[in-house]
This record gives sequence, structure tokens and C-alpha cells, in this order.
Amino acid sequence: METDIIVGNIKKAARELFRKYGYNKTSVNELAKHSRIAKATFYKHFASKELILHAVLMDYIQENVQDILNKHVGERDLNTFLANTILRVSRVTYTVCNEFIGWEFIRESANAQEYLKILSDDLEFLLLSSFMQNDTIGAVVPEEKLTFLIKCSKNIVFSFAFTAVSDADVRKNFISFQKDMLPHLVDATLQ
Repeated sequence: METDIIVGNIKKAARELFRKYGYNKTSVNELAKHSRIAKATFYKHFASKELILHAVLMDYIQENVQDILNKHVGERDLNTFLANTILRVSRVTYTVCNEFIGWEFIRESANAQEYLKILSDDLEFLLLSSFMQNDTIGAVVPEEKLTFLIKCSKNIVFSFAFTAVSDADVRKNFISFQKDMLPHLVDATLQ
């Protein structure tokens, strides 16, 4: 098998198994079996289960960020476009972490906390580069101001995961973020 095909099969298996069973309950043996490869072949392409998780999450988030940026360019004004884009991206990020990893595991595992920091940094870089390449945002908003907006929004959204007890709490937090915080962050970014 060609390397790209093998990596694609591993990623597909990981997406399916992580969503179905969660990261913590999916073993490398199951990933290899579902990919129809030997365990050694899995490790040839991904040194750990954490690395395949990271690849799957970043691919998924990047696809969704591009989709969000491309679909909603025609919104009324830059404030609205930027606020709605940040909100949509925040929801995607929260949802993907919930579906693939599970917040209970993240809250309870020291390794997951360390991984979440790496994911957070890589997510910030991905969002910043995607936003800077977007003609509507990148041409108007300086990089340092976008960095401010992305960091603040990301930190607020990740805090939801650690403070929310139920899905209703998360919904309430997102509504509060959208109405009470995000407009001020966007205004500060565009000033």
C-alpha cells in the first residue's frame, strides 16, 4: 500500500472509532485492525495514539474553518462576519473535542491536560493563518489584533468545558459568550 493510502485509512478508522467509543476507549490494536494494517505499520506512520488524534482533530477543524470562512463571506459587515465566524469556529472546536475525546477524560487526565495545551496552541496557529489568508479579514485586521481575538475566544470557550456540568450549561455559556463577551472582543479587535 502507498503511504498516503495507509495514512488516509488510519485517519478514517480513527475518526470512526474515536467518535463511536471515544479516545480513551479506543486502542491502537483496534485502530490497526480497523485500518486493515499491522500494529507495527500503525506505529510507522504515527508514533502514538495521541498523534493520530491530533491529526484527525486538526484535519476536521481545518476543513470546517475553511468551510465557515468560504460560506459566510457575504455577511452584512466586518463586525458581524468576524463575530459570527469566531462563534461558529468556537462551536466546531468545542463539538469536535467533545465528540472525539470527551470532556470527562480531559478533565480527569493529566496527559489530556498537556495534550489540550498543544491542541490549543496548534488551533490558534491554524485559525490565525486561515483568517490572515481570508481576503475579508486578513486585508483589514492586523495580525496582532486577530491574535488577541483568537486567544481570548479560545480561552473562554475552553473554559466552558471545565466549568460546565451539563449540555444545558454549555448552551447557556455559548449564549452568554455570543451576547455579552464576543461583541466587545470584536470591537476591541477592529478599533
